[in-house]
Amino acid sequence: MNLYGVLMAGGVGSRFWPRSRAASPKQVLNIVGENTMIQDTYNRLEGMINDDQLMVVTNDVQAKLISEQLPQLSGPSFIIEPFGRNTAPAIGLAAIHVLKQNPDGVMVVLPADHVISKPEEFQHVIQLAATHALENNSIVTLGITPYEPATGYGYIRTGERVSGSESHNIHKVLSFAEKPDLDTANQFLASGDYYWNSGMFIWKASTILQEIRDKMPAMYDLLMEISEAIGSDNYNATLLEAYEKIENISIDYGVMQQAESVFVVPADMGWNDVGSWETVHDISDQDDNSHASDCEDLISVKAKGSYVYAPEKVVALVGVEDLIVVDTGDALLVCHKSHAQDVKTVVDTLKNNGRKDLL
Repeated sequence: MNLYGVLMAGGVGSRFWPRSRAASPKQVLNIVGENTMIQDTYNRLEGMINDDQLMVVTNDVQAKLISEQLPQLSGPSFIIEPFGRNTAPAIGLAAIHVLKQNPDGVMVVLPADHVISKPEEFQHVIQLAATHALENNSIVTLGITPYEPATGYGYIRTGERVSGSESHNIHKVLSFAEKPDLDTANQFLASGDYYWNSGMFIWKASTILQEIRDKMPAMYDLLMEISEAIGSDNYNATLLEAYEKIENISIDYGVMQQAESVFVVPADMGWNDVGSWETVHDISDQDDNSHASDCEDLISVKAKGSYVYAPEKVVALVGVEDLIVVDTGDALLVCHKSHAQDVKTVVDTLKNNGRKDLL
């Protein structure tokens, strides 16, 4: 099949401050395990997508970091945005590049910072989804089988089964739901019709561009201007001019929630979007006191359930529970796990205070 991997790697990951910063964002860090997150994302595509059909959508600063971590990728693999404009423009930009190479190219759009512990299952459902997308000119996403009433994920409501394999079904998508409160999440879980929205998409480049043309014609026109300039000396100037005008909107709001021909493949692939330091603690190896740590030595006295990152330091926890402690030398984060999502507010405060040195 004509599969093209599109790795979305332009974000900063502000909830992972102070480790994640503009010059060293979440996806180029070894947040979980020895490899960086984008290295793990690349590795799980091995044997399914060739290097010359892999694209990384990012910015100029991060492209240099990623090329060092994935030296097997050449310059044409990097699609550089002049600045971030959310996921719809980024995906549209990748789509016009794929379409230039292959009119029947099928895009596998993946965030570069997710954890998937069952790569064989991942590849199986990607192949199934890609076949459906190619044969039906449809949009396909992957739904994660929920095991708890999570309030931090969006949900996908499924309808009738339309096709599939012996081990997996493909369902029509009835609707998307934003992050619910706990009562609603419990209802979703009990119904059996809802899956977590993984943020992974599979479609032909021509299909998503058609959807953008129908739903966001102004964006489509700008993308066509960029497309005409691909390979020319005017490309960078055209790209910059178009991005200054293009709408800042996610693919979920711009297309997914309005499109009619959307399908989902439910899967259990050991997926986690690693959205906060709390999540890192939960999925990391833990000691007898339920601590997860990366430091020279951790001394725990009447303490439990914390995450500590302080390389080459001895850290002592006394009489505390459920803390996040992240020491990067020039900055120290201490917060309760239940407030891990609020770390983003620290980044906003630093921006307002003009502390670019810590961003």
